[in-house]
Amino acid sequence: MSNLYYGDNLDVLRKKIKDETVDLCYIDPPFNSKRNYNQIYNNIGNEDRAQAQAFTDTWTWDDLAISGFNEILGNDQGRFRPQLVALVKGLHDVLGEGTLFAYLISIALRVTEIQRVLKKTGTFYLHCDPTSSHYLKLILDAIFCSQGGNFINEIAWCYELGGRVSKKAYGRRHDTIFFYSKSSEYVFNFDAVLDEWSDKGKAKFRYQDEKGKYRLIGRFLKDSPIKGHRDVSPEWEETHPELVQRYYMKAGKSQVDFWNISPINQVSPERLGYPTQKPEALLERIIEASSNEGDLVLDAYCGCGTTVAVSQRMNRRWIGIDITYQSISLILRRLEFAFDKAVLDGITIDGIPRDMQSADALAHKKDDRLRKEFEKWAVLTYTNNRAIINEKKGADSGIDAVAYFLTGIAAATSIDNAKIIFQVKSGSVKRGDIATLHGDMERENAALAVFITLEEPTHPMLAEAKAAGQYRHETMGRNYDKISIVTIKEIVEDSKRLEIPMSLEVVAAAKRAVQEKQIELDLK
Repeated sequence: MSNLYYGDNLDVLRKKIKDETVDLCYIDPPFNSKRNYNQIYNNIGNEDRAQAQAFTDTWTWDDLAISGFNEILGNDQGRFRPQLVALVKGLHDVLGEGTLFAYLISIALRVTEIQRVLKKTGTFYLHCDPTSSHYLKLILDAIFCSQGGNFINEIAWCYELGGRVSKKAYGRRHDTIFFYSKSSEYVFNFDAVLDEWSDKGKAKFRYQDEKGKYRLIGRFLKDSPIKGHRDVSPEWEETHPELVQRYYMKAGKSQVDFWNISPINQVSPERLGYPTQKPEALLERIIEASSNEGDLVLDAYCGCGTTVAVSQRMNRRWIGIDITYQSISLILRRLEFAFDKAVLDGITIDGIPRDMQSADALAHKKDDRLRKEFEKWAVLTYTNNRAIINEKKGADSGIDAVAYFLTGIAAATSIDNAKIIFQVKSGSVKRGDIATLHGDMERENAALAVFITLEEPTHPMLAEAKAAGQYRHETMGRNYDKISIVTIKEIVEDSKRLEIPMSLEVVAAAKRAVQEKQIELDLK
């Protein structure tokens, strides 16, 4: 059984995950690089492009940062190592109370808990960029190396595309991944991640005996005329056996600490539109090297779910944690499309509102990080994770999300669809809200609109919605109210969901059919 947690990863780590239960942890926290990412979804068929999440990786010195700093310095429960407490105190003196220090405090709190939940044979990978990597390594050393752990590698993930280009600096073309172990006895499957030999590399193994192909290498000795690893001949081996060694060809070339793995480009089938999405090949290498089938893999900032999806495919159990419901929704949709809906039955989902009390609590959370989480959760739950969240209301008035539903199949390879818009309200509601939504609907050329409310709708609201008329869905052979009013109570207690065929479902089904047909052809 795998687990997907919706909430602050610090709370989840402390309250939900037991000591020494995790085999491998990879995290890719938002970098402290002060960049803004605009997430663009390229929708199916004739759908418009919609601005979705504005992903901002800046940090602020706020109440959360102050609380975390005081917790580390106070160390009332003895949770933090003396080395970390001293380091944080020193960094405060050097860096002051700004964005970088707030970022480091956040990471220190969470990596402390990650070290606790790792098994003795467990390993940890932290993905970052050069902006703060030197400070992060100090944090990781203070947490891991002070408790018998080891720094193993600083891995450079190199890529030819993307990165920053400047006329006043060298273009940046790599991220940094720090690799630590909890103890000196840790899982590392060396043979599983060997690189393929190039033709040039294979050609160097010119000799063969009963053990296999090999090359002769001159040993680097003080008085030897053979320097470095230069090849020598069998004749030299016969006359100078003490200065020569045989290097046998392995199944592949040893992996090194710079990885040339292509990033996800604009046309990649992996691409989900998530601003910091990492390629599956990157996670495949990490998971293959540092875990075995059946092991438990943790990603405490699981984002769009690359770690989760790869772990699922490679027969690992997994734990994913994210503070945004949009990420949780995207992961569920990704798993469903990649494996089929049955895979969701094997996942325990925690932290999502299941009753009116928890829904009301989410609607009224005062944490600034969760300001729009109620709206996201309501829309994505009601649409079975098919809607596209609108983060920038501005010109879109009160529209919280859009979705596209199937109206007919125009040809074997194309579909006809129409737009549906959503608005969510957690406060008091009135008839004018429906009238405004009707205007938004006409302006956006939407066929349908849904008004989701925490409060019970008034009779004038219901009458206003009915007055908007009905939409005839010829393919389904039924009528739909152009404006529907749905309550949160109906969503959580009656499991009410949008009952209309969505464009994404049709495309996903077609994609799976093509894949199954290809497998069938390959087997013949």
